[in-house]
Amino acid sequence: MTFRQFAFNNVIRNKRLYAAYFLSSLFTVMVFFTFSIFANHPALSGNEMNANVTKGMNISAGIIYVFSFFFILYSMSSFLQSRKREFGLLMIQGMSMKQIRMMVFLENMVIGFFATLGGIFIGVVFAKGILLIAENVLIIESALPFYFPTQAIILTFASFIVLFFLISLFVTYVLRSKKLIELIKGNKISKGEPKSSLFLTLAAVILLVIGYTTALLAKGPVVVVVMLPVIVVVMVGTYLLFTQLSVYIIRRLRKKESIFWFKTNMLLFSDLAFRMKDNARTFFMVAMVSTVAFSAIGTLFGFQSFLTSGIKHVNATTFSYQSNEKESVKKDVEFINQTLKEEKIVADTEHMDMNYYDHANDTILITKSSDFNRFASLINEKQVKVPDGQVIVVEYEGPNMGQIRKPLDETIKLESGFTLKPGKDGVISSRALPASDTYYIVSDRDFEKLPNPVEVQSFYAWQVTDGEAGIMTASEKLYQHLERYKIFSVEYEIYEIMKFYGPILFVGLFIGIVFFVSAGSFLYFRLYMDLDEDKQKFSSISKMGLTEKELKKVLNRQTAILFFAPILVALVHGAVALTALSNLFSFNLFKESITVLGVFLMIQIIYFFIVRHFYTKQIKTVL
Repeated sequence: MTFRQFAFNNVIRNKRLYAAYFLSSLFTVMVFFTFSIFANHPALSGNEMNANVTKGMNISAGIIYVFSFFFILYSMSSFLQSRKREFGLLMIQGMSMKQIRMMVFLENMVIGFFATLGGIFIGVVFAKGILLIAENVLIIESALPFYFPTQAIILTFASFIVLFFLISLFVTYVLRSKKLIELIKGNKISKGEPKSSLFLTLAAVILLVIGYTTALLAKGPVVVVVMLPVIVVVMVGTYLLFTQLSVYIIRRLRKKESIFWFKTNMLLFSDLAFRMKDNARTFFMVAMVSTVAFSAIGTLFGFQSFLTSGIKHVNATTFSYQSNEKESVKKDVEFINQTLKEEKIVADTEHMDMNYYDHANDTILITKSSDFNRFASLINEKQVKVPDGQVIVVEYEGPNMGQIRKPLDETIKLESGFTLKPGKDGVISSRALPASDTYYIVSDRDFEKLPNPVEVQSFYAWQVTDGEAGIMTASEKLYQHLERYKIFSVEYEIYEIMKFYGPILFVGLFIGIVFFVSAGSFLYFRLYMDLDEDKQKFSSISKMGLTEKELKKVLNRQTAILFFAPILVALVHGAVALTALSNLFSFNLFKESITVLGVFLMIQIIYFFIVRHFYTKQIKTVL
């Protein structure tokens, strides 16, 4: 058997340990290859929108490639740590350290080669399905037909072979200074009793409280100002949380006899402090990477909701037309009605003149109650009654799209000098008129007594009751024929936003998924690094008389704590980050936050049960 065959067979013999490494690397290659397919697609080389898609894909591929380097490097380092004893035994058999480094180099290149080929192969097999999904998510008008991605294959293969080569060279030097006795003892070398500093423990709590409080209390533009300091403070606090605070809490629990001596808690806490201390860096990395994934995807979904809800809030009707050019209004409205008729769209319609007046050093809309009620009825909103001599203030409650919101003085002076004051209804909110600022409603009689307006705009609205299928086709015709600032279609405007925003959302989802899968892989690697040690420990414990049910309970609880500790911290970080985003835009993202964090938590729970099943199965082989 040649040395190369020995290295190849060594990979096969360690397939359990290398499985997650191989699959994670394969997944990373596949995602990079997917972006390359999009970036080099012939249909994305045309207009400006498609050029932006291509640019976004290339940037994302670069981010994934850089992250892949550190991810694979960390994974390979974990393998080396878990195989110290194996390397020591090989040295006893006469293998030199140079040969061990060569073996590690060849093993990593074998895995990298097949992971790269596997990722490209799977990417090609599922390319058509991915392209179909992209057509809908990216909202690209032209189709994305399947093509054989020769350029993407060459780019991906060359990039990842170079990446695995560089990592293989780098990791071979990790073992260069290891002594034989250190390798033989491996993880048996005593690390001493884990200790925590009271000062650093308090610092962890204080830093996290300061970071969370600052993030939650900041409003508007202040959120951007405090963002970087809060990130730094929370990162330091998180590191101290895993290295100091967790050890401190476990040591305190061990001193409480009612807890420590309760059933199998002694076994649970016996080495939990050691585990938390040893895994602190891994937990910190998982928490930070998961937080990035939660925050990125949550931010993208939140911003999408912010944009679309603002349009829907201001424009409650299906179509609307607004113009102060009297000579063209009649012709434009006739064209709109004819277009709706051609597309077999049935709609209720209303018309009014929107009058704007100088008031309190500003220009505001003042409308009479009859006009307001007709449009309120059009969208099934409650109508209002405004007695003579009184006024109702309509406040805008939609997303803050940059407009200045300032309270009105709630009084209007008529030409006669009489002042209108708020009635019993006072201030209300309504979507009846397309206003993103506060405006007034007065009685019809008082409206006639107002001075001449400074601006008058004809406003028409159509609420579709039948023929919804033709809305998009009708909208395209209207936008082509009429000036864009006059006509407004809610569905078409949202379509245009998503057409631009789709690529950003698509890219963000992929990057978030890669980060999240990587975080799960980190936990898997760390868990399996201690497998041999756990086998010996539970084998010894089983001889003390504990039942299989009790041993399984201890194993499940210990695994769950180690698996979910960093994820729960990341969920809290993500919730605070998304709350801060809500404060930045003055827009409630509670629904989006719960959805994103809930989906990720469910995925992590499923992943935990899968990993726990195979991990428990391995432990049971020695019982």
